[in-house]
Amino acid sequence: MGVVSTAEAMQMARDSGLDLVEVSPNSEPPVCRLMDYGKWKYDQKKKDHKSKVKQHNVILKEVRLRPKTDTHDRNFKLKKAREFLEKGSKVQFTMLFRGREMIHLDRAMEVFQGIAEQMEDLGKVEVPARRQGRRMTMIITPAVAAGK
Repeated sequence: MGVVSTAEAMQMARDSGLDLVEVSPNSEPPVCRLMDYGKWKYDQKKKDHKSKVKQHNVILKEVRLRPKTDTHDRNFKLKKAREFLEKGSKVQFTMLFRGREMIHLDRAMEVFQGIAEQMEDLGKVEVPARRQGRRMTMIITPAVAAGK
């Protein structure tokens, strides 16, 4: 439209049944636009919603173990961890130590190495096994998330 006075622009907006929206207030002269502001807000809201729907939030699941956990029980827990990884969740393996079990830290490292090898096809180790007080943790990320 070119440079138009404010009163004339407002009259043009009323005549066409649209809104006069200031697009760039800092420029000289300020830039305004004739548009249906309600429809624009609605379209923006739809666009924001669509982008949120496409997002995938990664969930951290935890599997707790003990140094004395039997192989059958451990395999049962690993089966559940595999399901979590297949669904796209990260899995945190936590080994809890009580009393004199702290002596067996080397056994815990062996168990975590075995878990990492068994889960190699579904994911990779994001955070290697490390000790934090009376617990040892390791986090495995799904292979599809690891590739991104």
